[in-house]
Amino acid sequence: MDQYEHVRTANRVYGHSISKISRDTGHSRNTIKKVLRGEKQNYTPRKTQPHPIVGAFSSIIEQWLLNDKEQPKKQRHTARRIYHRLISEYGFTGSESNIRRHVREVKACLGMGQIKAFIPLAPDLGQEAEIDWGTATIKLDGQPTKVKMFCMRSKGSGKSFVRLYPCERQQAFFDGMMQGFAFFGGIFPILIFDNLTTAVKKVLVGKKQLEQDSFVKFRSYYNFSARFCNPGQGHEKGGVEGLVGFARRNFLVPVPEVDSLEILNKQILQECIAYGGHRIAGRQQTVAELFEQEKEFLISLPLIPFSNLQFYNQKADKYATVIIDKNRYSVPVRYSGYRLRITAGFDQVEIFYQQLKIATHKRLYNNNQWQLNPDHYLDLLRERPLAFHSARMIKSWRKQWPDNMERLLSRFCAAQGESRGIKDFILVLILFRTHAKEEVHNAIKIAVAASLSNSSGVEHILLSNRETSTRIESLPDRSSLPDADIASYAQLGGVQ
Repeated sequence: MDQYEHVRTANRVYGHSISKISRDTGHSRNTIKKVLRGEKQNYTPRKTQPHPIVGAFSSIIEQWLLNDKEQPKKQRHTARRIYHRLISEYGFTGSESNIRRHVREVKACLGMGQIKAFIPLAPDLGQEAEIDWGTATIKLDGQPTKVKMFCMRSKGSGKSFVRLYPCERQQAFFDGMMQGFAFFGGIFPILIFDNLTTAVKKVLVGKKQLEQDSFVKFRSYYNFSARFCNPGQGHEKGGVEGLVGFARRNFLVPVPEVDSLEILNKQILQECIAYGGHRIAGRQQTVAELFEQEKEFLISLPLIPFSNLQFYNQKADKYATVIIDKNRYSVPVRYSGYRLRITAGFDQVEIFYQQLKIATHKRLYNNNQWQLNPDHYLDLLRERPLAFHSARMIKSWRKQWPDNMERLLSRFCAAQGESRGIKDFILVLILFRTHAKEEVHNAIKIAVAASLSNSSGVEHILLSNRETSTRIESLPDRSSLPDADIASYAQLGGVQ
């Protein structure tokens, strides 16, 4: 620009000739004439840019990228991978930066790797919510355990709800939505999902789906409409997709160590309640403020929650168990061979004989597990004491026993013999049916200290402790008794 100004000023202001200006500047006469004829023009860019080093490999790079279109997205060539392949397979000697630049140009020509544009949205309050599942790892009872995160996010306010489950089965899916509705204080008219198998039986041509009958029943009960994303297009519910990662990083770091999912879910619920002090880009109010406003637009909850139960009719097998989803649940042995009615909720299994509830168990979700109540088998074990040590339910129970119970069992067997000692010890275990666990453990502790070796002694201690406790509770409060008349007692002794 300085030379341009110098040439024009020398000619137009000072009247220097083209020849003189050419001599002074070193530019050719033709260049000086072009400058004097018009405004400065930038250099014209080349129509094609030569690649002296990369050019010989251009067709190879293009073919690799074309082939990538038929490969899985996560297994396609990166520029770095192309660079290393060219070195090892073709003896390439150029730099990685040249390859990166060339790959970028080729991808642009092939229409690959383009950043997709998104439309800024301003959803109405209380109209739509997005739902998705994620996966995380926690330590449950000291063991690393994979759990599923149910995530629900309001598109209007941005308020979020997260709850952990052991699986993604349909009952967990329904329970997550029911818990979410309770958290938000109502039902969103439209819920947005992926094509989950718990909701969709089959994806049809176009944007239609064949929904699961049970999902239609649930959706009809809560009066919301379902909208499913196109396959592989998770960005269509990008808000909840981001929530999955946010919850994992913020609610589950460091990796929590808990005894039960219920404890952790209570902690996460408090995090969800507290979440909302920030403003989403483009909005004037905070998430919490918008959340309070959108409640009036939600559909009210039904008075009676959806019956999220599964029902079975089965005959108890020879092991006194019923099988539900490849897992076994015990019943008292006297019901072995009887046809029973089972009600399976999301987290609990109840077993009935006619109208009598005979067993309740925590629901299992892995395969080939046994949920056995030791009390169901004690009467049978008294008949077969030699099976006591190898019985599955006893081996599991003994892991939780205090040392006093093991010492008492050893003393019974030493004093009465193995078989009779086990039979008598089982009578102590039967005491747990009718007495509080703490009371029985306390009686066993006293019995061990007193070197007792039979069940009747333990039962006597248990009953004595209960009677003593009852007598102490029945004594009147001393503060409520009238004051003693000391003067009357003094007269009896002749004292004036």
